[in-house]
Amino acid sequence: MAQKCVHQSCGKLFSEAEEGECHYHPGPPIFHEGQKGWKCCKPRVLTFDEFLSIPPCTTGKHSTTDIPPTLEKKAAEAPEPSIPVTKPTAQVPSASNAPVAAPTPTATPPPPPPESESDDASLEIPKGRICRRKACGFSYEGQGRDNEKCVFHPGVPIFHEGSKGYTCCKRRVLEFDEFMKIEGCKTKNRHLFIGSGKKEGAGASGGEEILETVRHDFYQTQTTVITSFFLKKINKDAAKIEFASQQVTLDLPTSDSPPKRYKAVVPLFGAIDPTASTFKVMGTKLEVTFVKADGASWPVLRSDEARTGEIIQVGRAGRAL
Repeated sequence: MAQKCVHQSCGKLFSEAEEGECHYHPGPPIFHEGQKGWKCCKPRVLTFDEFLSIPPCTTGKHSTTDIPPTLEKKAAEAPEPSIPVTKPTAQVPSASNAPVAAPTPTATPPPPPPESESDDASLEIPKGRICRRKACGFSYEGQGRDNEKCVFHPGVPIFHEGSKGYTCCKRRVLEFDEFMKIEGCKTKNRHLFIGSGKKEGAGASGGEEILETVRHDFYQTQTTVITSFFLKKINKDAAKIEFASQQVTLDLPTSDSPPKRYKAVVPLFGAIDPTASTFKVMGTKLEVTFVKADGASWPVLRSDEARTGEIIQVGRAGRAL
């Protein structure tokens, strides 16, 4: 009877432990300051999809009894992006001399990039390719594609106060290995191994890899919105950031080899003062300080984001009238 290997990043079905090689990660996953990776090898990435695509670093035998190591977090780690909740707030006088509140951090997970609904029939699927949909894990073995069934999560992962799950369904668990086993909540009759093929490898712009999205978060004061766009190794000399009254245009190439590039026009929730707004390129991110034009509170960063219902208080903290 076929059994499923419990080794991390393997998950293949086997009848005998010696049946084929098992490629897996023996160490625990590490999430630290927005970066994700495995303790047993060096690659570090920013998005969860990239984390799941890190190639296994160890070869051995399949197993159904080894207990995967638990998630490792470092002491100085910033909190994982949280699910905002409605908070009580009080009306605060808008006097010009009112002290600025302590920054209230908030974070918005980026939307998943759009993907093809099916594989391009003209492209060859490499043997061993894993289905790209989250939580499916099916491996293509070149044995035809009849009677396929893909069970997956269309949403994005959520880690909140120790609980883990997906935005598309209600189940939440505490342990990382249990999170990896949450069965998908949507079904399609075809796996997605390569899609259109356009997103794989370098983009078509001079050998660059074009990034469709990067993670961002922000906090605010009465007068400013401080935003971080997380992208490592931004080329300071080639980066372009242009402010307009209610948007910012980003062109962020990296010094990687081959280079990556993130280009986007970000529509902002509120109006800003373009001449007073500033930015700073740092080792792992771009930090932008938007100067508010009217001093209003921003419930979200982007005008095209769904509002969370959270009321973010600015002004004098801790006073009720």
